[in-house]
Amino acid sequence: MLRRIGISWALGLWLLLSGLVHAAALDAGGTAARGDPPARLFATVWRLRGEASATPGEASQTRILQLNDAVFVGERVRAQPGSELVLRTDDAGFIAVRPGGVFMAERFSAMGKPSDHAVLRVLEGGLRIITGWIGRNRRADYRIATPTATIGIRGTDHEPYVMTDALAVSLAQLPGTYDKVNRGGTTLEVGGNQLDIDPGKVGFARSPGSRKSRALISLLLPVLLERVPGFYVPGQFDAELDALSPLADGEAMRQMQLRQSQAQSDAAPADIASGAGSVIMKPAPLTLTAVAPPEQNSTCGADSVARKWLGQLDSAVARRKPAEILRLFGPDVVVHATVRDAQGSASTVDFEREAFARSTVTAMQGLRDFKQRRLSVSGQSLSATDCQRIRVESLVLEQGKRLGQPYRFESIETYVLERQGQRWLAIEAQTVQR
Repeated sequence: MLRRIGISWALGLWLLLSGLVHAAALDAGGTAARGDPPARLFATVWRLRGEASATPGEASQTRILQLNDAVFVGERVRAQPGSELVLRTDDAGFIAVRPGGVFMAERFSAMGKPSDHAVLRVLEGGLRIITGWIGRNRRADYRIATPTATIGIRGTDHEPYVMTDALAVSLAQLPGTYDKVNRGGTTLEVGGNQLDIDPGKVGFARSPGSRKSRALISLLLPVLLERVPGFYVPGQFDAELDALSPLADGEAMRQMQLRQSQAQSDAAPADIASGAGSVIMKPAPLTLTAVAPPEQNSTCGADSVARKWLGQLDSAVARRKPAEILRLFGPDVVVHATVRDAQGSASTVDFEREAFARSTVTAMQGLRDFKQRRLSVSGQSLSATDCQRIRVESLVLEQGKRLGQPYRFESIETYVLERQGQRWLAIEAQTVQR
């Protein structure tokens, strides 16, 4: 349920009060009063080096992607030559788009339900895919399409590669679909003929090209290659992905269970205030004790640290305590906020530590009926060998009234927490309005 009191940052709220944020106006039923239905979220940009873009349909609508930007179902994602990005999918998986790679999520739903499904289409170049909970629980409903084959998965870390005719000439390779398996397994299918690919192996399905003879149909059947082709080289973020891959299945299942529990909470009946006839949302309990450093182990207790630290931040903002907010941030931190105006154009505003704390408290004084809910919270150690730094991500829903008018928006918050003695301090902070 939405909490009556308790905030994500209220930075977005300060920007709203300043007229910098475009918040969707709500009708009496709580839905968008005008405009098209919102696109379905597919992923967010987790890592980025160089330039990448997303195109929803027409080339004129192409947007350059930034860290933490949302990517939606139906958008064509492209990494420019020499560039690479990693997306974190909404089912807690990861997709690395290699330099020059182009793909799109044609269909995708990650609600933690039996109806969950994913259909990805690789158009050109390579990806590295670490599947989330859909690939683990709904394997029959997860597939990857290419111009020459279909790939099914078995809870997998794998690397599909579409070698177009032009790429084949430049790389001196045969055109077609390649798939290299790192963990788990895949099935490469062409015309009803299937080939199972095990870890360390590469499957290949040749492009038909201009061949028409039925005598040559055997050339199009998928085969296992004797060796890994030379174009398979580690990506810019593969060291991080290598560390994440063995833990991916367990983390995906935890995220799915969290999604399911949140859905159950949303469906629970609200309490009715006696005599007033209004709906009162019970606040979730907040943890106000100091966050202790986790024990040294493989997961570093990152999720627990993330939830406790965010609980302290939400509590400090809700109680309008600038000093308590400041204690959670490093002295040199700069808070970056990316917001959208009424036309959908994005701009970034930077705040120093003290200005952020003061603005956050001021923002609360201009709002009424404010409610906030964290739709997801995740923590991830940034090192495979120690637990000194943790990356925290949270998807937040906020709504209320400003000047008597209702508003509602979602944002993605990202922090890097550093352990300093017995405390965790944010040394990086960013929020991106969706």
